[in-house]
Amino acid sequence: MALTELAEKSLDLQYYIWEQDETGRILAERLVRAADRGVRVRLLVDDINLSGRDVQIAALDAHPNIEIRIFNPFANRAARLFDFAIDLNRVNHRMHNKIMLADNTVAIVGGRNIGNHYFEVATDANFGDLDIAATGPVVRDTSNVFDHFWNGDWAVPISALVDRPYTESDLQGAVSSLRERIAEDSYPYPLDEDIADLRADLSSIRDQLIWAPGQIVWDDPDDIETGAEHGRMHVALYRKLDTLQKEVLMEAAYFVAREGGLEKAGQLKARGVRVRLLTNSLATNDVLAAHAGHAKYRKELLANGVELYEMRPDAGVIRKKVISGQSKAALHTKAIVFDQESVFIGSFNLDPRSANINTEAGLYVESPELAAKVIEYMDEGVRPENSYRGLLDENGDLYWVTEVDGKEVRYDEEPETTSGQRFMSGFIEMLPVEDQL
Repeated sequence: MALTELAEKSLDLQYYIWEQDETGRILAERLVRAADRGVRVRLLVDDINLSGRDVQIAALDAHPNIEIRIFNPFANRAARLFDFAIDLNRVNHRMHNKIMLADNTVAIVGGRNIGNHYFEVATDANFGDLDIAATGPVVRDTSNVFDHFWNGDWAVPISALVDRPYTESDLQGAVSSLRERIAEDSYPYPLDEDIADLRADLSSIRDQLIWAPGQIVWDDPDDIETGAEHGRMHVALYRKLDTLQKEVLMEAAYFVAREGGLEKAGQLKARGVRVRLLTNSLATNDVLAAHAGHAKYRKELLANGVELYEMRPDAGVIRKKVISGQSKAALHTKAIVFDQESVFIGSFNLDPRSANINTEAGLYVESPELAAKVIEYMDEGVRPENSYRGLLDENGDLYWVTEVDGKEVRYDEEPETTSGQRFMSGFIEMLPVEDQL
């Protein structure tokens, strides 16, 4: 929000999901404010979550300083399932990137989409998530990545997807409606006060920055057309794992090891490299099929020495930050720390969809100082009051331990789940859908 006010020349935003909720509406309106004072706004959004929104998007695009493009749009705007039926090979590929750039000077890259669940204001469930802010030369490189997506064949102007040109009148109507909805919303944070404080604290924020070598790591959507077996992110990760000497700490919302991951875990164990993972439990995973893919390999991961933790739905590490005390916790972070020396934070889940189907982006930074800060963040997530630790008993059966009111509690089946959830997860586990998870 502060960046939309501070920007003087340009705002470039690239997101997988932009929700039609309070958070989504407020940020959209702030982009209009920036455009009104002459800032060039470019917005690239994946089409996966935009069903029924072409009219509103095209109306905002009518602003002379706002241009909106849609990544890999569905041809059948009113019947998307039809595209899945006849054109799956194309529409299955999505842009999972999350990037914001202000004046090509500051970048925010990470795991968050735009919506209440990602900013700890939803009343039903909230994600623990992580972004990284950067300045310096890496911002120019990130801007070049944005331009590559923006100028590519996969990015289609919203004006090409609607049946008529949209005008100033359409824009004014859309903005007026947007502001009326925002006035009716009860957003729980005093945003204007927060932004004023942030502007006043800019020098302090600058002094807290960690200066270190960094690079943007990303998947080229053009590789989809060439049929590359693995995306660039997947290849880079595996090459990095081969260099490790001490440990790798991972936090991933969706984790599906597959045979290659099991083999890599075994190689790391043989070299004495510690492997720790925090991912979602069945109770917190918002994608049941993804959990089924993870569950299939848990025993073998543990047998190969992986320290496995799964988030609790009442994890205090998230709930203490949110507005509603009744909100369920879930994990959406995608972060890795290598040998306590370097860090990756981005959109890349450790699953087949991120590796082979979607495009992803993240920042890789070589900095023991930053690594220490991220480790501190990750250590909170694996504390026994925030997660279940998976273990194998003497018979090789899986069980979980956690801590409730300072006392250890053991579960011999998926913690805090229903028989229906366990049945569906087990059923999906048997289906030949792993490559799509």
